[in-house]
Amino acid sequence: MGGKDNAERVRLMAPRRRALSLGILGALLILLLAFAPDVLLVIFAGLLFAVFFSGGGEWLARRLGIGRNWGIGLFLLILVLALAGISLGFAPFAVDQFEQLSQKVPEAFQSVRERLEQYSWGEKLLERATPGALMSEGSGGAAAGAVTATFGALGNFVIMLFIGLYVALDPKTYRKGLLALLAPSVHAEGEDVLSKASDTLANWLVAQMMAMAVVGILTWLGLWLVGVPLAPALGLIAALLAFIPNIGPIIAAVPAVLLGLSEGQTTALLVVGVYVGVQALESYVITPLIQQERVSLPPALIISSQLLMGILFGILGLALATPLAALGLTLVRETYVRRYLEKEEAELRVQQPAHR
Repeated sequence: MGGKDNAERVRLMAPRRRALSLGILGALLILLLAFAPDVLLVIFAGLLFAVFFSGGGEWLARRLGIGRNWGIGLFLLILVLALAGISLGFAPFAVDQFEQLSQKVPEAFQSVRERLEQYSWGEKLLERATPGALMSEGSGGAAAGAVTATFGALGNFVIMLFIGLYVALDPKTYRKGLLALLAPSVHAEGEDVLSKASDTLANWLVAQMMAMAVVGILTWLGLWLVGVPLAPALGLIAALLAFIPNIGPIIAAVPAVLLGLSEGQTTALLVVGVYVGVQALESYVITPLIQQERVSLPPALIISSQLLMGILFGILGLALATPLAALGLTLVRETYVRRYLEKEEAELRVQQPAHR
């Protein structure tokens, strides 16, 4: 009898423990969001690196028939050698391209300035945009803050890489640590949710990298056909900034439009047409086709999450807004909708015949 009573007591206590463990985990997350949100963003970016390293390493491991960690090590070695090869072979050309870009953009800006000075409204606009008007008394502090922010960004990037490396090499340890915070009765469900979340991030990352590559190539070809100088460098900038949907292409278009203006108004309009066309293809053709079998997010959700994360956390929040939205959508669907709302609906269906 004692054994049955203990088993019954454990069964009755299971829902309370489950609710308590989920509540504590939620409270810890809220505290981190309230007091150290930037830390969470850095950790999340590190997890994206972990997904990237794991995906490439596991793919190599399957193809070569080697262990998973050996595959990750080989993948990292390939990345390092590829970067070194690009640096040795492409760096002189890239440096020349970006040096020309740094010289031509100010020249293009000067050309735009001279044209604006022909109009009265243009003169007033330029007066407000002079260095004396833009710089405040705290400009020295702003410059120091910019330098500090740059070193801080580099430090955060190194931290992201190490987080990604450690998690990729030993994901089970971190997964077990997270599951240890949950009640035993929900370990299986927690494992399933973590697997779905990991798959979502992997699918999004693959789709995003493919879309970035296509955007860079199309931008390069389009600018080359239009006759804009430094098309390869501008295509690389477009590819990198395509990581930030909607906002990134606008930022990438600025130097290209300035260079187009230096060649004439017709060229500038053609440049705008290239970027608008590439953005339209990326938004309505490339990304939907690539993500059709992977992960799909409503456009309004993407824009809303970017707006919110950009206001709250700046450029890092803006860059991570889309994968965070994909992860959040997966977690809501797998926890709240599937395991709570749909479960209640199924229970109601079972009870209906009994009431009849």
